[in-house]
Amino acid sequence: MRILYLFFIAYILAINFYAFLLIKGLKDETVDGEPNKSSDGRLFLTAFLGGAITIYVCMFFYKYRLKSLFLMLVIPMLAVFNVYIWVLAFRSGFTFFIV
Repeated sequence: MRILYLFFIAYILAINFYAFLLIKGLKDETVDGEPNKSSDGRLFLTAFLGGAITIYVCMFFYKYRLKSLFLMLVIPMLAVFNVYIWVLAFRSGFTFFIV
């Protein structure tokens, strides 16, 4: 069971590290202060897979797309969902995955 916990922790760390690199890369790609809006799909997918907290923090740290209503509403909701799934997984011993 410990190996499952270690895999899950490694996954959480990896997806959050990717989220950090994604925001940093998108911020560096901005042209004349205008961000590329086609990256919303990648941000949403990364947030849904577990990197929402990092994306939200990095958005404020890098001042990236703070006026985007979609990102400012969806990312915090996904962050709450991510934390709920993490707590549920660790408290139940991952038995909620087994049907």
